[in-house]
Amino acid sequence: MKCLSDYLWQTLVPIVFFSFIWMLFSYLEKEEEVREIKEKNNEMELQFLKSQINPHVLFNNLNTIYSFALEDPKKVPEMILMLSDNLKHVLYESNTTLVSLQKELDYITNYIAFQKIRTENIKEIIFLKNIDSTNYHIAPLLLISLIENAFKHSASKSTITIKIHSENGALTLDATNKIAAHTSKNIGTPIGLANLKKRLNLLYKDKHALVIAETENYSVQLKLQLT
Repeated sequence: MKCLSDYLWQTLVPIVFFSFIWMLFSYLEKEEEVREIKEKNNEMELQFLKSQINPHVLFNNLNTIYSFALEDPKKVPEMILMLSDNLKHVLYESNTTLVSLQKELDYITNYIAFQKIRTENIKEIIFLKNIDSTNYHIAPLLLISLIENAFKHSASKSTITIKIHSENGALTLDATNKIAAHTSKNIGTPIGLANLKKRLNLLYKDKHALVIAETENYSVQLKLQLT
């Protein structure tokens, strides 16, 4: 019995041990494969979402320039220069995972200046920035959907307020506008808010908060943890 016990101990224990090691490595390899597949899928989905944004922004701006070419041609050259600067950002800067927060703010500032020319029916556009550092980075074209919605769905002769604030690595965007009478309750479009929510879940999972309040005014607050 002792010989049999020694034999089993010397034979079975190594077999069990090495079997466990083999199973562990197999599991880790599969986990790595699953992780790589998820990363590739996320990358593909992000590229697809960004491809939806780019033509959407360009289409809106080109429509505006076309209208001014018919009604107020003197403003068209200035608008084309603004559009050119914005297209540079969309085509070259937005291909990376992250861009400088300063570059993204420059793009937004230029976009709002563009809107001030075209939205003559808006009473006032208030745009405030309070940034504690220019060293932050952010996913490109992430904020523009909320800002676009504020202009797209505002009532005539109303005020649009956009505030961007950063402190200790946290960025907050507040956008408020009075809802146009003909606007439906569901303001967010598939290319707008739905797109933004998907990107936020992919890029800032557990690092963002999006709050939407809809009464007489439409208010959106987005908080992000920057890098």
